[in-house]
Amino acid sequence: MSRFVETLVASARANTGEGGRGLTTGEPEEPWFRTWGQVHDDARRIAGALGDDLEPGTAVAILAADPGLIAPAVQAVWLGGGSVTMLHQPTPRTDLAVWAEDTVRVLTMIGARLVLLGPPFEDLSAMLQENSIAHRHLAELAGSGAAPLAGPVDVPEDATALLQLTSGSTAEPKAVRITHANLHANLLAMVEAAELDAERDVAVSWLPLFHDMGMVGCLTVPMAIGMSAVKVTPADFLARPLLWPELITKHRGTVTAAPNFAYAIVGRRLARADDGEFDLSSVRFTLNGAEPIDPAAVRTFTEAGARFGLDSTSMVCAYGMAEATLAVSFAPLGRGVEVDTVDADALEQQRRAEPVAPDTARARQFALLGRPLPGLEVDVVDDEGRELGDRQVGRLRIRGAAVTPGYLTTEGPLSTQDSEGWLDTGDDGYLVDGQVVICGRRKDVIIMGGRNIYPVDIERAACEVEGVRAGNAAAVRQEAGSRRERFAVVLESRLAGDEEAEKRLRKEVAARVLDAVGARPSAVVVLSPGSLPKTPSGKLRRAAAASLVPAS
Repeated sequence: MSRFVETLVASARANTGEGGRGLTTGEPEEPWFRTWGQVHDDARRIAGALGDDLEPGTAVAILAADPGLIAPAVQAVWLGGGSVTMLHQPTPRTDLAVWAEDTVRVLTMIGARLVLLGPPFEDLSAMLQENSIAHRHLAELAGSGAAPLAGPVDVPEDATALLQLTSGSTAEPKAVRITHANLHANLLAMVEAAELDAERDVAVSWLPLFHDMGMVGCLTVPMAIGMSAVKVTPADFLARPLLWPELITKHRGTVTAAPNFAYAIVGRRLARADDGEFDLSSVRFTLNGAEPIDPAAVRTFTEAGARFGLDSTSMVCAYGMAEATLAVSFAPLGRGVEVDTVDADALEQQRRAEPVAPDTARARQFALLGRPLPGLEVDVVDDEGRELGDRQVGRLRIRGAAVTPGYLTTEGPLSTQDSEGWLDTGDDGYLVDGQVVICGRRKDVIIMGGRNIYPVDIERAACEVEGVRAGNAAAVRQEAGSRRERFAVVLESRLAGDEEAEKRLRKEVAARVLDAVGARPSAVVVLSPGSLPKTPSGKLRRAAAASLVPAS
């Protein structure tokens, strides 16, 4: 068996009896704890029940929300030598006809022979059948009473373990091919960098399992090393954000992770909570990644959490991407959020990150994201591929054992690495004493008058205006690449529909953006809440948002 599957089996064998570590799901209504040994036994039963539907190399897709069913299901597929693809989940606002069409394209692209269906998506069974998609119900497989799989199927290290669907801005699906060797390398690197201790640490997470940070970081890593984990769903968190600190308090959570927006939301709620309502003193590692990090939002969370015993140095800023399995770099532990303050003019015009004092006019702050994890390298090159020095902004590349060998696309397999093993991340950034700094996605950079303006600067300025929903503003390029390149802002507000209020909001946003970046948006579009285009994992779809700007 692969080294990755060996770790899963070893974890199960070490956590079988009373006192064994494992997975808690079903919070807060019906908590359900199983040791990793019990999860493994369920996985063997599911694999046995699948029979000939699960053969080495089989691509199996999963559509379910309950982590209690997903955990043994993904392990069953790995034990049987197959690969897992977590399908993006429809929401109440999803057009099911469009979702079905997209899902069929994804299943065709990855060559999936089977979909494992679980709550609350059983009603989609008829739709799958209409499209000739073979499927089995997870609840029935788990309780079938079939003879368990005798033992793990032997697969090579380069066999596909996970096909991670990307959250791109186009309609074309693409899957990152993560091998058993990739998973093993990255989980060991994260364990070392985060100083994870299976006997001491408890992970608490609500992150979606169709996203790499949720699936790899908050389920696969605990399952592989035998660390206790508490998993709820994103819907649970969105319905009641303070469930997150509540579960940390109840289970004495030490490790958690989330995108920046979630810390901003919970920070505001914690500030209004009663004294003594939570105890966050057990937390030692709160990872912040998956989207640009706003130091102000981090301070909102850590300052509000301090009243409940949260150590501000527990916040760890990180850089990661599915193409690296998950993690590329972690900031040093025990130092909290450290920022690099640079001159915005030098950054935009000279592509250099010149350090300045925080109170300097037109200063820009970036979070330091740490050095590359063990087994990974990061460098910065210009458009001709020449390596750049410290504080020179260019294209970030990565290489190492955790880096994917390629994608699956609708046009067929696509390699991700050049002849020397480097993968172009698509991000602009620089290095400071070996630490990674990300400026933004290269394709989103707005070029005006010889300046490189990053959308995140515009979006943060817009969100500072009262009435704009936090984290719900998108800066979009117009006439990209032409001499007339400009940008617009598309945002969400509860004031949408009130003509006078909208007019005032547009004026205030334009003024705030002009003050922040020295350029005025060509238009400010106000949408009602829930209207801004986003990927299934919650990231802004700037290209789709651009289509909402009226032609001028």
